Amino acid sequence: MDLGLKDRVYIVTGATRGLGFAAARELTADGARVVLTGRDERRTAAAAAELGPDVIAVAADNADPAAAGRLVATARERFGRLDGILISVGGPAPGSALDNTDEQWTAAFESVFLGAVRLARAAAAELGEGGVIGFVLSGSVHEPIPGLTISNGLRPGLAGFAKSLSVELGPRGIRVVGLLPARIDTDRVRELDALSGDAAAARAGNESRIPLRRYGAPEEFGRTAAFLLSPAASYLTGVMLPVDGGSRHGF
Repeated sequence: MDLGLKDRVYIVTGATRGLGFAAARELTADGARVVLTGRDERRTAAAAAELGPDVIAVAADNADPAAAGRLVATARERFGRLDGILISVGGPAPGSALDNTDEQWTAAFESVFLGAVRLARAAAAELGEGGVIGFVLSGSVHEPIPGLTISNGLRPGLAGFAKSLSVELGPRGIRVVGLLPARIDTDRVRELDALSGDAAAARAGNESRIPLRRYGAPEEFGRTAAFLLSPAASYLTGVMLPVDGGSRHGF
């Protein structure tokens, strides 16, 4: 199936590794052009170079209030248009409800929540009919994840923002979608497994609770993201799609 991505232009944030990079890879593989961002300039440049000439690297921190406007302007100036954005951020600090500090909550709110809101608003101002705004969230939107209290608090709120935005932008023909990954085999998930003190045992326990009995591969997430961002998904908006091997059993 042709996803209709050729020559379309997307911003993908937090894309130097993990889920953001996997999504950027699948978008470019199908012919899209990408403005790829990350906090570290060298890593951002290396990731863009790996994906090829249709990718522009921009070092940017989602928490920076100026980042959103700069990214939209880069897409316009370098590619002449913007068709969508995938807002992906690194996971906030782990911890329990009683242990996370005010400083950890504030830093995460600026990056994970408010930074994402700013990016979505800036993209919405630039997008026309057929545009799309995607959020990489988490399975914690529906079910708290032990040891990730900050994520459990912020991701559901951002999903609520995304759903509100989908209602407001729908009449303009702009879609808003969310992806809810669970155990995808990224550096971040391996780091979380290691926090248990026995990464192999933690992984085995997690896999035993996944109906497909394995962690997802980054490219499986990337292909799902590319589809949702593409014209092939033109009648999907306001959805929060689990990418979790069947871990979520409810409707």
